[in-house]
Formats: sequence, structure tokens, C-alpha cells
Amino acid sequence: MKSRLTLVVALGVIALLIIISGCYRETVIVGDHPVYVPAPSDPGPPPWAPAHGRRAKYCYHYYPASYLYLDTGRAIYFYYSGGDWRASVSLPVGISINRGEYVVLEMETDRPYQYHSDVVRHYPPGQAKKAYKGKDKGK
Repeated sequence: MKSRLTLVVALGVIALLIIISGCYRETVIVGDHPVYVPAPSDPGPPPWAPAHGRRAKYCYHYYPASYLYLDTGRAIYFYYSGGDWRASVSLPVGISINRGEYVVLEMETDRPYQYHSDVVRHYPPGQAKKAYKGKDKGK
């Protein structure tokens, strides 16, 4: 009985230390799947990032000033035009980019625009261009 009480107290202390340290993650059930909500001090990875321990299937250069994605593996540009996302093997007419000002994004999807609203929130056009100039900030 005494060892059981000691175990319960030890587990309680460990749980308290985890909560105080900010490593606590709340679990919320969405449909039939648990979704882990990071603690406020742990913002977690961006929505487009691959799951922890997994390699991304696709790598993109995102050009914030032009809202343009370049799939580096397949050499395909993705851009928004005429109310829809389009793909092209060459830079579309009328769209120019500064090839040195991009953000590297690793994703699990072959449609980078799927997370475009999140990407724009993280990398708005015209802000801190030199801060992410050709650097891998998408991880």
C-alpha cells in the first residue's frame, strides 16, 4: 500500500512539473481523431510541415512577393490566376520573381496552395525580405 501511494505521488509530481514547464499538450477530439493542441509557449510546427520524424515528399521555394511556389523536385511553378491555382513548367508571363528571395517549404502535399493562407500568414509579402532571403525558414 505504501509503495502504491509513493507511485501515485511521484506521478502527480511529474505531471505537475510537465504542466509547469509548458510542455503540456491538450488533446481535443475532432470527429473520431485526437488532435493535439500545443501549449501557448510551444507554438508547434506550421500546418504544412511533415509529421515529426517524417521526411517531406515535396520541397518548394515560395516567393512571398509573387505568391508563387516552385516545386524544386519537379520544376513546376504554382501560381494564382483567373480565380484559380495553375501549374506551369515555365515562369508565367506577367509574373516576375527575385530568385534570391524565397522561403523553403517542405510539405507532404503536391498542391502547395492547399496551405496558402497559412503560408501567407507566416511569410507576408514585403516584410523582412532579407530575414528569409534564400534561407530555410519553412521547417
